[in-house]
Amino acid sequence: MLTNNKNVISWVDEMVALCKPDKVVWIDGSEEQLTALRNEAIATGEMEELNKEKLPGCLLHRTLPNDVARVEARTFICSRKEEDAGPTNNWCDPKEMYAKLTPMYDGVMKGRTMYVIPYSMGPIGSPLAKVGVELTDSIYVVLNMDIMTRMGQNAFKNLGDTSNDFVRGLHSKADIDPEKRYIVHFPEDNTIWSINSAYGGNVLLGKKCFALRIASYQGKNEGWMAEHMLILGIENPQGEVTYVTAAFPSACGKTNLAMLVPPEIYAKEGYKVWTVGDDIAWLKQGDDGKLYAINPENGFFGVAPGTNAKSNPNALASTKKNTIFTNVAHNLDDNTVWWEGLDKNPPENAVDWTNQKWNGKTSDIKGAHPNSRFTAPAKNCPCISSEFDNPNGVPISAMIFGGRRAKTSPLVYQSFDWKHGVFVGATMASETTAAATGAVGVVRRDPMAMLPFCGYHMGDYFAHWLEMGEKLGENAPKIFNVNWFRTDDEGHFIWPGFGDNMRVLMWIIGRCKGTADAVETPIGYEPKPEDINIEGLDIDVNTVKDLLNVDIDLWKEEAKGIEEFFAKFGDKLPAELSKQLSDLKARLSK
Repeated sequence: MLTNNKNVISWVDEMVALCKPDKVVWIDGSEEQLTALRNEAIATGEMEELNKEKLPGCLLHRTLPNDVARVEARTFICSRKEEDAGPTNNWCDPKEMYAKLTPMYDGVMKGRTMYVIPYSMGPIGSPLAKVGVELTDSIYVVLNMDIMTRMGQNAFKNLGDTSNDFVRGLHSKADIDPEKRYIVHFPEDNTIWSINSAYGGNVLLGKKCFALRIASYQGKNEGWMAEHMLILGIENPQGEVTYVTAAFPSACGKTNLAMLVPPEIYAKEGYKVWTVGDDIAWLKQGDDGKLYAINPENGFFGVAPGTNAKSNPNALASTKKNTIFTNVAHNLDDNTVWWEGLDKNPPENAVDWTNQKWNGKTSDIKGAHPNSRFTAPAKNCPCISSEFDNPNGVPISAMIFGGRRAKTSPLVYQSFDWKHGVFVGATMASETTAAATGAVGVVRRDPMAMLPFCGYHMGDYFAHWLEMGEKLGENAPKIFNVNWFRTDDEGHFIWPGFGDNMRVLMWIIGRCKGTADAVETPIGYEPKPEDINIEGLDIDVNTVKDLLNVDIDLWKEEAKGIEEFFAKFGDKLPAELSKQLSDLKARLSK
């Protein structure tokens, strides 16, 4: 027992009585305990130890082919009132859901060990951190939670002996039956239940389940924000660091931006980029009135395919030690791992992610699953910020939204003010790529990149953003929108992207500091084409002019799409957002 907190102890006792494990192990986070668990997982074949020289401390894990990704159709928000879950979430009455799931958990851990994992989301002792306890029958979960959170006895420090403010997570692999797979959130009970999955996104309950779905609900009630945003700092040659957050839907380059490598023109002047977080930001107003952000996580749960020395050298470097790889190919010649897009030299003597013999030179099937993952400690990242563990977080100057739009959105624009910025975030969209199922080029709205992760009614979520702006007043960060994905008539990307995105960030920082110019357009403030530094690129100022072009007809179409989308939220849509849409239409028809 690692705590005297009666709320924790009585809940654990209750869940033990329900799940009936043979043994209960409290995870204290000690190296001895973790080493024993790693050895056990290797001995049973649940995990494989990789090359100790090339990948020290690294393990390989495989999930069943029916269990390889987050399952939105089986993910529920069980608020007491249906309207509180809103039109973008699956809802079920909590009484009904508890009644359905309780028999599934009854005796589910017979013959197994229950691990009790205390963890902190955010640095231990941070006023922005929160405590969770996850009960699981999976060593894979314990070892991943060790990387992804601050796990162990210290996590209880923030909770103390009397508080009841901890998130109760119950997970069992059960039979990994997809028909009985549920990932369920009870926001009013601070509770998450997950059953019949062993895939990270469904079972590492500190991640999207707690840090976004439950935390967004807590943030609304407690006056802070939990957002699906990276956090990065740009340090100028004088040593001043400006911090920004950014939200993009999946497949829009979020991790690459979080770990950006400055292009040569900035690197040689002495500019540096620091990663605070690659996925989630918790934001709270500080005593000085400014908005501060922490990364509640302690590691990266990254998609492996496409990660390579060119696309993201810092992410790749992060995986070189103490990392867990899931569903990648296993190179048997040197006991290392491989995935599509790692390099042009696939192994010939290997097994694929399903553990079948695989020759990467001749096989037409993929060695790694498209959603294969690495779980890597943030401390491994060469550009991790020195402020990563700062309990007070970092002050945010700008918030950036963005999606994948072939023609509509310009390279970058700034909102007129915070209210307009909330409108920009609320109407954020991406066009589907070949990676998504269904038609290509369909506009999918994903407000603030939070559509699958908002734990309550999205209309109330927009209202919370507007309230935060009022609270922050003149200290509110400036809000921007970017689009790295504009294409020419042949469908090729015009902007080089990757590290060169820093050229756009420099204008954004200039706007925050009052040193960069802008031109007013119907959609927001844009840079003058000559204000984007293109030195060393093979594009000219006319290309930048095209990238910044606002096509009025396309934007009139866009306004219609926004109107349809807003209709979903009925009378819960804040009046301010309807007004912003009318204002946009008026500016477009001038």
